[in-house]
Amino acid sequence: MGDISETNSLSTSISHAHATTPLTKLILLALVWLPIVGVISAIVLLWNQWVNWVDLTLFLGMYTVCAFGITLGYHRMLTHKAFQAQSWLKTALLISGSMAMQGPALHWAATHTQHHANSDEEDDPHSPLKSLWHAHVGWILNDFRPDIQKYAGAMLKDPIIVFVHKTFWLWVFVGLAIPALIGAGAAHLMGHSAWFGALTGLIWGGFVRLFFNQHVTWAVNSICHTFGSRQFDTTDESRNNFLFGILAMGEGWHNNHHAFPRSARHGMSWKQPDPSAWAIWVMEKVGVVKDVVLISRKRIEARLRSEPDPTPDPVILPIPAEQRD
Repeated sequence: MGDISETNSLSTSISHAHATTPLTKLILLALVWLPIVGVISAIVLLWNQWVNWVDLTLFLGMYTVCAFGITLGYHRMLTHKAFQAQSWLKTALLISGSMAMQGPALHWAATHTQHHANSDEEDDPHSPLKSLWHAHVGWILNDFRPDIQKYAGAMLKDPIIVFVHKTFWLWVFVGLAIPALIGAGAAHLMGHSAWFGALTGLIWGGFVRLFFNQHVTWAVNSICHTFGSRQFDTTDESRNNFLFGILAMGEGWHNNHHAFPRSARHGMSWKQPDPSAWAIWVMEKVGVVKDVVLISRKRIEARLRSEPDPTPDPVILPIPAEQRD
């Protein structure tokens, strides 16, 4: 009974910490509009040729780190348990995902679990059946809040997940401070203004990077449920989209993902590049991840023939009220 009471209390405190207030509404607006302001600032910098290789390197480097934080940390590891990582790596991946400023870990996982449990149905948080705008960003502006205990209750028992979740805004700040500090240091070494280097580093490695991290992920919710090919017969409108297969580190093979949600590999052939799956393969080889979930050729071929899956993944469902801790 003690564990149940403690978990309920933790869930309640987390929910209250992120309750709707004027401040949280302001934060939601900043989440969407601040990166757009950053992109406009970057265009001004480009127009005046105030951009150098340091700025572009910071953009690409931070984009890659945060994109892998979402795909490997938040999505495949945390939500779908496609692999298990050593504690230090698990923490690093979740922090990298937090720096993408797409929401605290438990919120992200609960939202995504609800999406799979109700994909393209009424209770799907971001189905394009309501509208493409709603699927992309409208659901965020509407201040959608998932039921963490219902859709991610088991994760409340993991101290690493809870810690990173509770310190979300710290990691958002760190994700903005890193490119600013590197930009300042690089500018100083090159004999330029450290303050201006910090500003351009913040714009490119911070705000512009946030814009692309966010909208590429959101495009998987909207574009990849609207435009693309369907390799497997699923009960939703998921699509495979080559462009977002590349930009989203393999997440754009979204129809494949909905056919096999727990798979660590979304690209099912060499024609479907999946950088996240490649990263998992490397991490498994060096021994920092284990229990990697891969789909057999037999299962893939059976689904391609629209036959019943011989060993289907467990269906992701909410935890019934009477079974919640």
